[in-house]
Amino acid sequence: MHDNSTLVRARIARFVEERVKPAIHVARAPLTLTAWEVPDEPVPFAEAVAQAFSPFAVGSPWGKPWGTTWFHVTGEVPVEWAGRAGVIELVVDLGFLSGQAGFQAEGLVFDPSGRIVKAIEPLNDHVPVDVGPGGRIDLYIEAASNPDVGSDWSFRPTPVGDKSTAGTEPIYRLRRVDVAVRDTEVWELQADIWTLTGLMNELSDDLPRTAEILRALESVVDRMDPEDVAGTAQLGRAILAPVLAQPAYASAHRVVAVGHAHIDSAWLWPVRETIRKCARTFSNVLDLMDRDPGFVFAASSAQQYAWMKEHYRELFERIRARAAEGRFVPVGGMWVESDTNMPGGEALVRQFLAGKAFFMREFGIEPLEVWLPDSFGYSAALPQIATAAGSRYFLTQKTSWNETNTMPHHTFSWEGIDGSRIFTHFPPVDTYNSVLSGEELAKAQRQYAEKGASNVSLVPFGFGDGGGGPTREMLAAAARTASLEGSPTVRVASPLAFFEEAERDYPNPPVWSGELYLEFHRGTYTSQARTKAGNRRSEHLLREAELWAATAAVRAGAEYPHEQLAELWHAVLLLQFHDILPGSSIAWVHREAEANYARIAAELEDLIAASIAALDVGADAALDGGPVVFNASPFAVSGVAAMSAGVVDTTPAVHAEQSAGGFVLENARVRVVIDQHGLLTSFVDVVTGRDAIPAGRPGNLLQLFRDTPTQWDAWDIDQHYQRSGIELRDVESVELVTDDPGRAAVRVERRFGASTVSQLLTLTGDAAALEIETTVDWHEKQKLLKLAFPVDVHAERAASEVQFGHVHRATHVNTSWDAARFETCAHRWVHVAEPGFGVTIANDSTYGHDITRVAGSNGGTTTLVRQSLLRAPLFPDPHSDQGRHRLRSSIAIGTDVLDAAEEGYRLNLPLRAVVGASAVSALVRSDSPSIVIESVKLAEDRSGDLVVRLYEARGARTQGVVTVDCEVGGIVESDLLERTIAEPTALIGVDGASAELNLRPFQLVTLRFARS
Repeated sequence: MHDNSTLVRARIARFVEERVKPAIHVARAPLTLTAWEVPDEPVPFAEAVAQAFSPFAVGSPWGKPWGTTWFHVTGEVPVEWAGRAGVIELVVDLGFLSGQAGFQAEGLVFDPSGRIVKAIEPLNDHVPVDVGPGGRIDLYIEAASNPDVGSDWSFRPTPVGDKSTAGTEPIYRLRRVDVAVRDTEVWELQADIWTLTGLMNELSDDLPRTAEILRALESVVDRMDPEDVAGTAQLGRAILAPVLAQPAYASAHRVVAVGHAHIDSAWLWPVRETIRKCARTFSNVLDLMDRDPGFVFAASSAQQYAWMKEHYRELFERIRARAAEGRFVPVGGMWVESDTNMPGGEALVRQFLAGKAFFMREFGIEPLEVWLPDSFGYSAALPQIATAAGSRYFLTQKTSWNETNTMPHHTFSWEGIDGSRIFTHFPPVDTYNSVLSGEELAKAQRQYAEKGASNVSLVPFGFGDGGGGPTREMLAAAARTASLEGSPTVRVASPLAFFEEAERDYPNPPVWSGELYLEFHRGTYTSQARTKAGNRRSEHLLREAELWAATAAVRAGAEYPHEQLAELWHAVLLLQFHDILPGSSIAWVHREAEANYARIAAELEDLIAASIAALDVGADAALDGGPVVFNASPFAVSGVAAMSAGVVDTTPAVHAEQSAGGFVLENARVRVVIDQHGLLTSFVDVVTGRDAIPAGRPGNLLQLFRDTPTQWDAWDIDQHYQRSGIELRDVESVELVTDDPGRAAVRVERRFGASTVSQLLTLTGDAAALEIETTVDWHEKQKLLKLAFPVDVHAERAASEVQFGHVHRATHVNTSWDAARFETCAHRWVHVAEPGFGVTIANDSTYGHDITRVAGSNGGTTTLVRQSLLRAPLFPDPHSDQGRHRLRSSIAIGTDVLDAAEEGYRLNLPLRAVVGASAVSALVRSDSPSIVIESVKLAEDRSGDLVVRLYEARGARTQGVVTVDCEVGGIVESDLLERTIAEPTALIGVDGASAELNLRPFQLVTLRFARS
């Protein structure tokens, strides 16, 4: 037989496009339209329908960027359609701009009573009409004219990311609002052809199965009447039926398909639009569930459900009903799908605590799966946090985006810094927006790395981000591939059903230890510095607020502000979403984030002040000799004990002098030399005489680099930036500041490009650290500003703080995995050390770092630590990071990582001076320096019990005692949800108000003290 397969395939494709698809809707009729444009922000249904609507014609322009237009659709189903086979439905084209499923205009359809019917999106444009011929149609469409913010991924600067710069001219033209009859037989035929064509295109040309499908499809084209597709569709389906009936191979890969819609809680649209996107998608899902009893849909993010409860209560109740059936499945157990690199330890705990509490309260369901398909890398602390919150499984697919290395596993056990393990799956389909195409299913089977040991993977299917979720076409594809020769088998089920099957299938999976570093999107550690500063400050203010509120409740009987703290935590947790905190959203999102952080800070300051005022009642004693300072750190600071209030020790004087070569600052612990260019040329440990700065390589060196990533501007720092940097050594002024005998400082002023920078380098009398406050008026574009500290330490690895501990990363590039980590994330500090000597570089809001080895002038190597202070990408926010920034860093001598941890807390929890306050002894004390108290609060159940969260910080087995200073009726170890653990893992003894602990390295422990 001659090979004419290429021509046959082209003929089949043309037949489908020109004959089958146009025949799906066999009859159409126009409807009557009126419209009302909302003047500004969206309004509720009741307010909208009370307005005066004006006549509107199909073909007319509508919708300014970020606007809302309500369309009132009325008319009748033509009586002459009586007797026609098919389904009557509304078909709407809002003037969609491209082939994208989302990222543009969308609509939500209501009936006259205000009940949501369904949504309209580019690839989901139909609405059921539950009336027959002659019946009346009366519907409202809330149409959102959201602009397409760069979905062509060209990353060009655009003004449409903020309502104030987006313009006011209409950007859409209404293309169609019709009532139509859908011929179900033609629709099913099209689904048959789509599935078989997709399968055929993936099979090898030399397989009999490929030829069988090709000739069957060719026969359909031959035998159907192109002038009467509706009349011959049944014949076409009969020809394909035997081919579709061939069962899958016994060894076929098994796919568990989970309905899903990844809806970013903010990104290329503001939070207010996410709320509406959720309502649209969830209404589609509920409509599909009404029509397909086997459909199962999973959605994460308690915040998105909470929005439905607040803004769309009737829709929420429908979701609740389907959840009770096990079909609308809450997953993830977190408040949002957060970033996991930058949130602090307690914040990640609260993601689970708030998320699971909501799901258990509203649905009676505790999700066991951590669902983070799109976050930009995963902290090595996450396995312990997730399992301590009661979760058993973890899912992501983001590491398939790695630029350099391919993860060796798709199903494995992921081990965290403390040794905790969680059963983990990466869907080999490499997408969370599958349409269940033949190409995707074949890819899942082909790429699955566990072949021979296991044979099941998960495929999340559905359009996300405003595309409307799963569609009836996807469910048709799932039905046809349930068992189809040549294809993986497909079963629609819940994530939990998949994980239970996978765990049975693979009882001894391989282990991946440590972080799941994403070799991509490294710029997210630095972009939008004000958002990151707001996050860091909020986390530490929340620690202070809870500590002093709990202390006031126990000591003075003050009312604990449960509701206000919960609301503030929820606000912070939302802002940790994986496109907000990483700095990868439009200007509107970050403008709102900065305003929210300001509100959060103001409210927390008020709470802290109220608690401190309450502590004057029954306080230990009023103190003379100056203001009392409140120390919220878990370490003593300036003579004030951890988590207590008192008067600081008298600060020794700092010796300061100016010479021809620069400035010398010295106390009993360190000697600092700063040259005439404001650079740190010597940093000597007075006790040992060792200098931390290598000769000829000064620290506090600002470096400016070209920052033009190949793609994904706000997301990426590409390694080629390292080849285009300059050192900012020129100064406008350098001066000594000695206005306080207990401290001395050097002020440095610089100017470069369109920007200025002022630095204040300060040494206090009792410190082993030089503090550097850098204030930048930043007006660069596509530049990266780093602060460099060469350190005379030969370090094969560097310790970087993560949640509840630290990770070690190589400073060399021996392997491709090491080389790919050219930019990494750290929290409050990094530490590099040799035996007996170490140096800490700390910060108060900087996350991006690079740490490398440099050949020394006299042999050996030194270590270069650089903080990434600021970026200036042009997409999606063309004005990102412009303006004034204040960033604080420090360099400190510290042999041990506990010294680094102490410095990190000191820099981020400054002493709080309160004039006229009384001394307050610590409510909670640890007798071991490596048992660090992270959180002190009252229990979520409002029992009044005291909850103390702590961790082992050195990375070594530790025993110690934690004591609370109040009457205690009992002490138990609990999980992160504050539920008692039946078999304690760390609590080995109780003596009154004291808990004796035995902790493994980096172990996270929650203790609950029942108050008498």
